[in-house]
Amino acid sequence: MGAAVDRLTRRPEFLRAARRGQTFATPGLVLQVYLRGDGDAPLRVGYTASKKVGNAVVRNRARRRLRAIVAAVAPLHAKAGRDYVLIARGGTPGRRFAALERDFETALKRLDAWRLE
Repeated sequence: MGAAVDRLTRRPEFLRAARRGQTFATPGLVLQVYLRGDGDAPLRVGYTASKKVGNAVVRNRARRRLRAIVAAVAPLHAKAGRDYVLIARGGTPGRRFAALERDFETALKRLDAWRLE
């Protein structure tokens, strides 16, 4: 059974993941993972795209694609009790979906946040 996915919404939550968490960059995204310490808590995910990615339409497309990747992969394979921040990169909007999915899976594995079903 997959874990529930909650959203990060407040700036301090994003900053905590950036300052005290681990980071791994792939061509399609940057993943930051912060271990909250309570392994039973649901995983929480935040999404961000800076103006470097493009105008508002492109940034929104990038965030939608990241949400779709998380919806497909995280409930089955992301460890609970962690905060995940996905940062869009310049190539995120135009990158193939399968490649973005592989990027996310690779980042989870490298940051020891991957769990088998």
